[in-house]
Amino acid sequence: MRIVLIGPPGAGKGTQARMLQDTFAIPHISTGDLLRETVREGTPLGKQAQAYMDAGELVPDHVVTAMVAERLQRPDCASGFLLDGFPRTIAQADALAAELARQQKRLEGVVSLVVPRAELVERLSGRVVCQDCGAMYHYRFDPPRHAGVCDRCQGVLSQRSDDTVDTVNARLVVYARATAPLLAYYRERALLREVDGTGRLEEVFQRITTALGIPGPVPRP
Repeated sequence: MRIVLIGPPGAGKGTQARMLQDTFAIPHISTGDLLRETVREGTPLGKQAQAYMDAGELVPDHVVTAMVAERLQRPDCASGFLLDGFPRTIAQADALAAELARQQKRLEGVVSLVVPRAELVERLSGRVVCQDCGAMYHYRFDPPRHAGVCDRCQGVLSQRSDDTVDTVNARLVVYARATAPLLAYYRERALLREVDGTGRLEEVFQRITTALGIPGPVPRP
């Protein structure tokens, strides 16, 4: 199973990625994690990436693409993989297709988790974190026993600056604008699978596997 998982902030992409990885025994390749790993190990690509980061610049497409291509050549990807955070651009999508063609492989599907804007805002803006121990809560989904007080250490709970309603809305607008061309790219190639990301975790997981044509056991989240 070779798939790409796409989803806006708050869609539950990370949880579904872990469930897919555990159920189908495929590596979950997050480009953020891969970039940090490559830099930490000091590989030639890692040193290139570090130079851009030290200069306060974004790591360019060709470096990120080379990292992903190198990762896909490892033995644990022989039976499949789950890409998370890549591709982000049409150029990266073309490069991924070229690398898979070189390996005589192809993508089996691109899953886009779809969640209404209002629910995403509620999911993200309801989060609070303990200033002392870092424990996280959500006033709807996982509330503390006493409002504003951490269950673990009785520290003060506060909202992060990037979780305010206005900031969340701005992040979602940026995401939608950046992702639209990529979704169109994969829709034209009949690879896009748009999946309802609302409801229980197990229900969303079942929708994903059904959309991919590989219904399987529903794991415990």
